[in-house]
Amino acid sequence: MAYREEDYLSLSGIQHFMFCRRQWALIHIEQQWEENLRTVEGHLMHKTAHDSLKTETRGDIIITRGLPVFSKELGVYGVCDVVEFHRSDNGVNLFGREGRYLPCPIEYKKGRPKENDMDRLQLAAQALCLEGMLCCTIKSAYLYYGETRHRVVVPITCEIRDKVRSVFTEMHHYYNRRYTPKVRPTKQCKACSLKNICLPELCKNKRVDTFINQMLKEGVDEKAT
Repeated sequence: MAYREEDYLSLSGIQHFMFCRRQWALIHIEQQWEENLRTVEGHLMHKTAHDSLKTETRGDIIITRGLPVFSKELGVYGVCDVVEFHRSDNGVNLFGREGRYLPCPIEYKKGRPKENDMDRLQLAAQALCLEGMLCCTIKSAYLYYGETRHRVVVPITCEIRDKVRSVFTEMHHYYNRRYTPKVRPTKQCKACSLKNICLPELCKNKRVDTFINQMLKEGVDEKAT
């Protein structure tokens, strides 16, 4: 199945979705957002990595920052922090370059490696996009963590490929229905950048926009009386 461009979802949204499906829906369906220190620091790190599609060459490696990518199969679009193109006989031709190169995406993260798969899935999604765009096969990619200043290799296995496809299928299903899941409070809520918008104690069975509209209506009714 190939998605239409107007139906593409944000690739980076897979992180929000894996952290909390409700958080993803609040951001990408209801267009709710709130900055905190963690998100600001994360934006600054990505801004430095992207650096307005800058390209440099180091020996047999071409380094591109802020590379836009997409996938018709997954129905997503996004931007790779960094893509290293390594000279390889098994690679692909690049416009204006001699030789053949294999791409290797590198995703920058502020903190340290997580126990869950959200970072690895985002990186694998970038790899699948690059494969579709360049007609190549990517066997591994890297996560760079700012807190540890260390690269972590991520094998792009059949299992992680299937997981990425499954998650994006679920995300499209939610988005097409404009569905925001109900609140299910967990210990993760304390670290959520949307905890003041999500209102877990006040709207366990309501959409955020419905709750806000109800509050505004009640305020108008009070003034009228």
